[in-house]
Amino acid sequence: MLRHLEQAGIETPFDRFDAQKPHCGFGLNGTCCKNCHMGPCRITPKSPRGVCGADAHLIVARNILRWTAAGVAAHGARGREVMLALKGAADGSLDLPILGPEKVAATAKAFGIYHETKSTEAMAGEIALILLEDLCRTLPGPHRTLEATAPPERLAKWKELDILPVGAYHEVFESLHRTTTGTDGDWENIARQVLRCGLAFAWSSVVGSSIAMDCLYGLPKRSRITTNLGAITLDTVNIAVHGHSPVLVAAIVKAARRDDLIREARAAGAETIRLYGICCSGHSALAKFGDITPLANALGAELTLATGALDLWVADVQDVFPGIMDVAACFHTRVVTTSDSARLPGAEHIAFDHHHSNLDQADQLAERIVRRGITAYGERQEGKVFVPPASMEAEVGFSVENILQTFGGAEVLLDHLKSGRIRGVVNLVGCNNPKVVFEEAIVTVAEELIAHDVLLLTNGCAAFALLRMGFCLPEGLEGAGPGLNAALKPHDLPPVWHMGECLDNARASAFFRTIAVASEQALPALPLAFSSPEWSNEKGIGAALGFRLLGLNSYHCIAPPVAGSDKVARFFYEDTQQLLGGVMVVDQDPVALARRIVDDFDQRRARLGWTPAAPAALPRLMAINAQAAHDWAHAHGHDHTHDHEEGHHHE
Repeated sequence: MLRHLEQAGIETPFDRFDAQKPHCGFGLNGTCCKNCHMGPCRITPKSPRGVCGADAHLIVARNILRWTAAGVAAHGARGREVMLALKGAADGSLDLPILGPEKVAATAKAFGIYHETKSTEAMAGEIALILLEDLCRTLPGPHRTLEATAPPERLAKWKELDILPVGAYHEVFESLHRTTTGTDGDWENIARQVLRCGLAFAWSSVVGSSIAMDCLYGLPKRSRITTNLGAITLDTVNIAVHGHSPVLVAAIVKAARRDDLIREARAAGAETIRLYGICCSGHSALAKFGDITPLANALGAELTLATGALDLWVADVQDVFPGIMDVAACFHTRVVTTSDSARLPGAEHIAFDHHHSNLDQADQLAERIVRRGITAYGERQEGKVFVPPASMEAEVGFSVENILQTFGGAEVLLDHLKSGRIRGVVNLVGCNNPKVVFEEAIVTVAEELIAHDVLLLTNGCAAFALLRMGFCLPEGLEGAGPGLNAALKPHDLPPVWHMGECLDNARASAFFRTIAVASEQALPALPLAFSSPEWSNEKGIGAALGFRLLGLNSYHCIAPPVAGSDKVARFFYEDTQQLLGGVMVVDQDPVALARRIVDDFDQRRARLGWTPAAPAALPRLMAINAQAAHDWAHAHGHDHTHDHEEGHHHE
């Protein structure tokens, strides 16, 4: 697709990245301050303090706190929309069924509000109010979601450190307050607020939003799907949903299934209406409803648009780059924006308003949107359509609940871990970053880890690479170690379990807590970890921090902008080991990063007295797939090369 766009003269994010070089050293090190207009101030040997007297440590800490607060706001804002929808479904003001009664009952029990005489709607309404209160609390009080669902050992640790949040809104408010001109001058106090924001991110913006989604739309369902651009069909009305907010996307899925709209599509010459997923909207709808095809993450969105085969592009919030409008303008593709938070010049706006006063009109908005797609189908320019014939099947829809059902309980999984058949578990996620080769670090870390018998969970943008490259198929076990094969093959499971969108980090942390409870060990003692090799945005800071607050290490190929302060860098890379039990580990080499995870797991396993895991398997999954592709091309007389024979394993 990159060659296709280059030949067509269409700019991509990778071109714009190159045009930005060389990058600003002050920005990379975090030593530029723009919080007031006496500057901007930059820290150099000649000017070691800003106009207000802030040194490098304070400026770096303030900058990273503002990033963390922005991440809390991002996930929290879209989470609020689904919490409002859950409340409306519960009180009858919205015509929405509550599709997750089992999640409602389980959450009500955790919150201490369950009673067998209460209806599902009544309990869902109480849950929505608790989630909203935790999100928006102004009066001091307990964060009920956190206190009801966090491990007791962690709660005690966070209370000891005095980092329990009042509520997500308050911590964002407070972070902006204490980093404004002439307020908090102590970088260590700023760092403590970073941790407080991390808890607000994890337990309101992520766990709270995830609870609301599961209550409203039900738990994920296992299914096998086809992905990658070759899954696009040309005889259908093709509508892509891009972003993160599930409420209107759920209504669009419902509308695309309507017989009357399908008849309209057929009258326009199409076979039917198909939906495709870009970024997390696709993952979320796929896990809940099934009939949506995931195509690309945020960085791959413009490449997907350039197929010229998508009739309508529906964009809501977050990771929707303005650059998509320039690509859409080269084709017939219409763009519709659906959130007051995110508009694009040139796009049609069919959206919930700022006050969500039209939340009850989701079905009517969705109908208008689908009709725009049907109209655009007739404008498709066949000469501009270019769809590479690359596709891959994948298994999706894993949840804690269906995993435990598959294995017959957490004790069976724990036995696999203790025996070394499963060396450890990594939640491998995160967005992408053009500072490294697109998706290569994610794939390399994944193939190294499964070869070392490490089980992987995935979601969000990173998941697209793993879906496309065969990691989410049982056949992916060909690149896994003997232990993973022994544990997973009897259940016909893949070595990477797809759990949905980026909010489903909540599902991964719930899985980790399940292992901790079964083992009667604290989370920091266990061979569990988080990795986002190619992270790039503010939410990525919060996601990694959320797992370090659980006492687990986070592993990355991209360094955060803290190099300008040795004290703040040491806080992230070393000091949180004693404070929390987990640190941030950065290595630009993805193979070395994966080996560090394996070494750290082996040390934790040795301390637990668990059986050592077996040596790694050879070769790696990408080499196996390349050999299979070569053999197929050779057998069918297609053009092929022998480049893959140079090998790609690292033993």
